[in-house]
Amino acid sequence: MLGNLLDRLPRVADANVLVGFDTSDDAGVYRLSPECALIQTVDFFTPIVDDPATFGAIAAANALSDVYAMGGRPLTALSVLCYPGKGDLDVLSGIAEGGARKLIEAGCALVGGHSVNDDEIKFGYAITGVVHPDRVRANAHARRGDAIVLTKPIGTGVIATALKRGLASAEHVARSVESMTRLNREAAEAMSTCQVHGCTDITGFGLIGHAREVAIASGVTVELDAASVPLLPGALDYARAGAIPGGLRNNRQFAESCTETVGPMDPALLDLLYDPQTSGGLLITLPPEQAGELAARIPGAVVAGRITDYSGARIRIIA
Repeated sequence: MLGNLLDRLPRVADANVLVGFDTSDDAGVYRLSPECALIQTVDFFTPIVDDPATFGAIAAANALSDVYAMGGRPLTALSVLCYPGKGDLDVLSGIAEGGARKLIEAGCALVGGHSVNDDEIKFGYAITGVVHPDRVRANAHARRGDAIVLTKPIGTGVIATALKRGLASAEHVARSVESMTRLNREAAEAMSTCQVHGCTDITGFGLIGHAREVAIASGVTVELDAASVPLLPGALDYARAGAIPGGLRNNRQFAESCTETVGPMDPALLDLLYDPQTSGGLLITLPPEQAGELAARIPGAVVAGRITDYSGARIRIIA
C-alpha cells in the first residue's frame, strides 16, 4: 500500500540517489562523495515477546539489519517510540535499555529520537550508515547463474503465534529470540570479501515476499530449494498445528500469483516460506563457486537456491 502511494509522489531528480524506493530495497542510499554514500532506513513495530529488554534488542537488531543488507556500516540511530502516557515507566526503561545495548554491540551511536502518546506500544529506530558507492549491495543486482545463500533460519512469525496460543516450548522460543537478537553484522562482513551481486534481508514479507522483490528488481527468476531452507526448531510442527500469523496469509495473497511449486510439498513447509520474519537473515546472491565458502563463514548459513534466468518476477519452489 505504501509503495503504491510513493509511486504517485513527485520527486527531485538527483543523480546522487543511488537507491531509492523504486525497487522496494531495504534502505535508501545517497552518494556524498566518490568515496562515501549515506544509507538511511527506519523500522519500528509492536512487541513480539513479553520481556521489555528483549523486545528492545530485537527492534534494534531489526533496524540495523537494513544497513547490513546494503553492505554498509551503521553510524547513528534515532529512536522511534509510541507509548501510553500512563504506561509503566519500568517497562519503557527496559525496552530502551535493551535497544541501547544492541546498538552498542553494533558500534552505532544513539543520538536522539521522538515519541508520541499511543495506547499501542511501538518501538524501533531510524538508522544512518555509510558504504562506498561502488560497494552498495542492492536487491536489483542479482544475476543469472548466481547461487543463493540464506544466513538465518526462518519461522519467527509462526513461533510468536504459537507462543501467544500457549503452544510454544520455552526452548523453541529461546532459539527464536537468539536468532532475532543476533546482528547481521558478521554476515555483512563476510560478504564484503566476496563478489556479491544482490542482497536483501528477510523481514515482514517473508522469504518468498522478499525473494519476489529481488526477482522484480533484478528481472530474474529466483529458484528456492525448499528442503535446504533452514527452519527454526519447532516452527514446522507449529505451522502444522495451525499457528499461522495473519501476516503470513497476507504475504501469500501478495506473492503467490508469481510463485510456482515443482513437486509435492508439505503445506506447512510452504506456509513457512511465506512466514513474516522479524530481524531475519540475509538473502545473498553471488557466483556459485563462492557460495559454499561464504556460507561456511557465517554460522547457520546455507546455500538454498539459485537465480535461473531473466524471465523476471518469478519464484520457483523446488520440493
